[in-house]
Amino acid sequence: MNYTVLVTGPAYGTQNSSTAFLFCKSLIKINHVLNSVFFYCDGVLNANIINKSPIDEFDLTNGWQKLHQKHNVKLYVCTSSALRRGIIEDNTVSRFKRGNLAPFFQFSGLLELGNSIHISDRIIQF
Repeated sequence: MNYTVLVTGPAYGTQNSSTAFLFCKSLIKINHVLNSVFFYCDGVLNANIINKSPIDEFDLTNGWQKLHQKHNVKLYVCTSSALRRGIIEDNTVSRFKRGNLAPFFQFSGLLELGNSIHISDRIIQF
């Protein structure tokens, strides 16, 4: 089965993102195809490089990045939602090299979500 996962919950404060992350790992473990993860609304906060978790807690932003690195899962971030929440890629207004968009996340529009849904058997929203 081919899946697209839509994450609308922030990295911290709700269970949406951590449950989505665990679901994605499970899909891969049982050999399903994870086409992409699309972060929308408050879900874009998962892509904020400034997110820092306490040392004894799981770093969800880093977890998403490792999921991409190990399994080549595309991590799409809705550009409009991100800009509304202060996540930028342009370094002219930020002290970070590529703004505060974490590495391996990429800005995208709803068209990419539509394409991902089109090639998927299932879309799951968290």
